[in-house]
Amino acid sequence: MSEHPRHPHAPDDLWQSVARLHDWLEAGQPHGGQEALLLRMLKLQEEVGEVAQAVIGVTGQNLRKGTTHTWEDVQSELCDVVVTALIALRALTPDAREVFTAHLAGVTARSLDSRHG
Repeated sequence: MSEHPRHPHAPDDLWQSVARLHDWLEAGQPHGGQEALLLRMLKLQEEVGEVAQAVIGVTGQNLRKGTTHTWEDVQSELCDVVVTALIALRALTPDAREVFTAHLAGVTARSLDSRHG
């Protein structure tokens, strides 16, 4: 497994990055309240669509366009989905880290326990 070099601008903690991005987005948000929250959720759908577009592009399924993406593009788009989802979760609750950690623990337990049941 290859080691990825640490980006010089990356904070040491995932949740520190999520908080900084959330704050940055909130400061520049042209809409407020529930409208801003709904738009944050729609942004997630936009990012998921970009994953689909990249997969179609890497497989050449659009005959008019041919092969337009790489698997690295797909990886990048998936990362955008994860970041956008974490920021959306942070928009819903300041306890995003705890909510996510508890949810992941539950999904992991249910999934791994289902193999032995």
